Amino acid sequence: MKFTKAVYFSLVCLAGCIQVALAQSAAGYPNKPIKIVVSFTAGGTTDILAREVGNQMSIRWKVPVIVENKPGAAGNLGTEIVGRAAPDGYTLLASSIGPISINPTLFGSLPVNPQKALQPVALLGDVPNILAVPASSGIKTWKEFIAYLKANPGAINYGSTGIGTTAHLISYLFAQKVNVDATHIPYKGAEATRDLVAGRLQFMFATAPSVVPLIKAGQLNAIAVSSKKRISAMPDLPTLNELGVDIATGAWFGFFAPTGTDPAIIKKLNETTLSILEEPAIKQKLLGLGADPVPMNVQEFTKFVHNDYALWAPIVKASGAKPE
Repeated sequence: MKFTKAVYFSLVCLAGCIQVALAQSAAGYPNKPIKIVVSFTAGGTTDILAREVGNQMSIRWKVPVIVENKPGAAGNLGTEIVGRAAPDGYTLLASSIGPISINPTLFGSLPVNPQKALQPVALLGDVPNILAVPASSGIKTWKEFIAYLKANPGAINYGSTGIGTTAHLISYLFAQKVNVDATHIPYKGAEATRDLVAGRLQFMFATAPSVVPLIKAGQLNAIAVSSKKRISAMPDLPTLNELGVDIATGAWFGFFAPTGTDPAIIKKLNETTLSILEEPAIKQKLLGLGADPVPMNVQEFTKFVHNDYALWAPIVKASGAKPE
């Protein structure tokens, strides 16, 4: 098909008008309250990060940023709420690796597929899992922990924030690699940590921000961390790799919007979130909790999410995990 100069000029003008419209759309955003839906219960890492960043957004933009916890169906409820919301930038999802990268394989069929219904906005943090035990157990070292596991076959329970979560899958891999007979007890969210503190669970791989304060308060003992390198929040804590266990993975948390949201608004949300995470006070607080900020623009985060889904799909299948 041949274009005349007039047609070409019209197309250029149309593209320019679209760019101006997008810029104007983002310039006027936000002008009303923003709702952040958190896929899990209050007190967990997703909730902690969402409230920290949401509060700063509210201060900067001078509009209310309301955080609503919508736990249920292993994080799928929050995904569905936001996936079906109007793509106008006023309903966001704060979620994590489980609902986004793992659940599409774990559940097979979902009312709303996060890989299709959601647009990645910004990575809030890359968070390792800490292998923790109740302080009441008296276990403080790796050697003591392994000796305890071997001496109590069939009597070991470990918790997670739900079937198919990284806490579950890392624990599954761990039990396989150290040849320990342990039973998985799934929870709906932060309740798992409370039962760990109470001694009703023998161990748990929990996200660093959710347990570092409990460890520092003497309620839990940390045995190891699942990251590739030691974390600044607990520099004396060895990695699993250092202890001879070939596991180096963790969890990540991010903001998402309904697919179809104005790209200019997505870009503004991304840039604002990254700017907030770079504020010295915020950055130091997150590092202290064990959450490492990893700046990514929209394109980088979108690619990261797609690659992460491809990584976890075969692991979920190999674990034989089935949704409740």
